[in-house]
Amino acid sequence: MTTVYNFNPGPAVLPRPVLEHVQRELLDYQGGGLSILEMSHRSREYEAVNQSAETRMKRLLGVGDDYRVLFVQGGASTQFAMVPMNLLQPGTSADYILTGTWSEKAHEEARKLGEARVAASTKADKFRRIPDQSELDLNPKAIYVHMTTNNTLFGTQWHVLPDVGDRPLVADMSSDFLSRPLDAQRFALIYAGAQKNIGPAGVTVVVIHSSLLEQKPVTPLTMFQYSTYAKNNSLYNTPPVFAVYMVDLVLQWIEDEGGLQAIGQRNIQKAAAVYNAVDRSGGFYRGHAEPASRSQMNATFRLPSEELEKQFVREAKAAGMVGLAGHRSVGGIRVSMYNAMSLEGCETLASFMDEFMQQNG
Repeated sequence: MTTVYNFNPGPAVLPRPVLEHVQRELLDYQGGGLSILEMSHRSREYEAVNQSAETRMKRLLGVGDDYRVLFVQGGASTQFAMVPMNLLQPGTSADYILTGTWSEKAHEEARKLGEARVAASTKADKFRRIPDQSELDLNPKAIYVHMTTNNTLFGTQWHVLPDVGDRPLVADMSSDFLSRPLDAQRFALIYAGAQKNIGPAGVTVVVIHSSLLEQKPVTPLTMFQYSTYAKNNSLYNTPPVFAVYMVDLVLQWIEDEGGLQAIGQRNIQKAAAVYNAVDRSGGFYRGHAEPASRSQMNATFRLPSEELEKQFVREAKAAGMVGLAGHRSVGGIRVSMYNAMSLEGCETLASFMDEFMQQNG
């Protein structure tokens, strides 16, 4: 088996111990004679998995019974619509902070369903930075404020949460969920596609304050109401059983690694290894994000030419490092350093960056 360092932006690298655990019990889940892939979602065994995943997640986030963890399908892109379908009451308005492509898409969906203001945008700066608190133009009567905590395409991340007063704060955390310590109680609703930090593609996590479940949903469509999932423990219809099972195993791995404090410290070290290589290159590598807004999850940079960028990707792959091409809409190089990527992988890439510059600079 060939081992590589997987820098793919999502679906992304998964912890090796988790993959080995899955491999061991794939044909026979806990001695029951069935694979988890074959098991009824109404079985006691799967209900225990489902409950374990919610309990572990709440424990890692430090939230109590006033929050629910829901497991839904459709990716974060479906949540762009589900949020306003549940929260944007007629005659109300929501505020959106635009820091990249995904926050723009969330705003576009909300506008189809009601009034959605732009409270701040860094598009004029090519999304190279996160807006300052002083730039936020918040509506005092906003029904909620929506943000995207990390921006995979442009390599920026919120390091200090915005102060939105008593307005409910809603966040798309798909690309940095459970990657660092977090005051989760600052948020009324968090959603995240699992496929970057906490599991495989196929399940989206929604962490929602119970007060939002008590209000009447805007949509009459049963499967688009958060209350449907909460009342039925995410088992109203057949859930993505295998994906939730793997999420539970990844959450256990995070706990075994020391929790969010330890994971966060390691992610800081990983990002520093790559950004130090950028900074010491003398301009050979040109980072897209302003230093104060740099993401710990996705480092994005350009080389002197597109030909050199293609060569960089080819030679890195030959050296055992894959998934480094930038998004097609942005180009350049993107280094995704999600939880399961090792510090060794990032240090190996940094050494490769130094050598590539010496040979081609």
